[in-house]
Amino acid sequence: MNEPVPDPFADQPDWAPRPPRPIAIVPATDRVELRGRRVLVGLPGLGWRGDLRADERVVQGSRTYVPVIPEHEWYRAESDQVEVFAPLVPVERVWVETVGARRPDGPVDREAGIRLVSLDAPAHRAPTPVFEADAVTGRRVVHVSESVEHRDLRAVTETYSGADGDICVRVTPEVEWYRWAWRGQSPTTLEIPVHLLWVE
Repeated sequence: MNEPVPDPFADQPDWAPRPPRPIAIVPATDRVELRGRRVLVGLPGLGWRGDLRADERVVQGSRTYVPVIPEHEWYRAESDQVEVFAPLVPVERVWVETVGARRPDGPVDREAGIRLVSLDAPAHRAPTPVFEADAVTGRRVVHVSESVEHRDLRAVTETYSGADGDICVRVTPEVEWYRWAWRGQSPTTLEIPVHLLWVE
């Protein structure tokens, strides 16, 4: 009679969406499409730089290069149809962010504290529920609604109590996030309950 009552919301409650597919990082030397993709550049053992977008490969002589553009410049070029400078980076120093395979259902293994990674390739954390993140303003988020993943969003607020009493975050499409910087034009935002948002 003293046995604990099982928690009906343990593991994956009905109201909580499944996490989005994680980001997988692959070398640009693989035959993946590059135009418009998020990339990281760097050297194994040295470090990595992100918030970059790529254009299609360029072959000069016997070497292959990737034109790499800071993300805000990529959006400005696409939105305003202007030319921007894109340095050419050797293809072996470029890694591409792709959407990985969905992980099998089950408890998510999140280690607290220091997470050690290999310096042989860039690493990326698994998606983190917004309600577990310490800060979200400016971060890339994924809105999961009815198993559909809405990506290329940025959080423009921290968590707050919405009009209906839900804990929410306001998000905007990434192009508007960057347009806010280069034009000073306030973005249109959408209020999303935190249980539907993940930090990418």
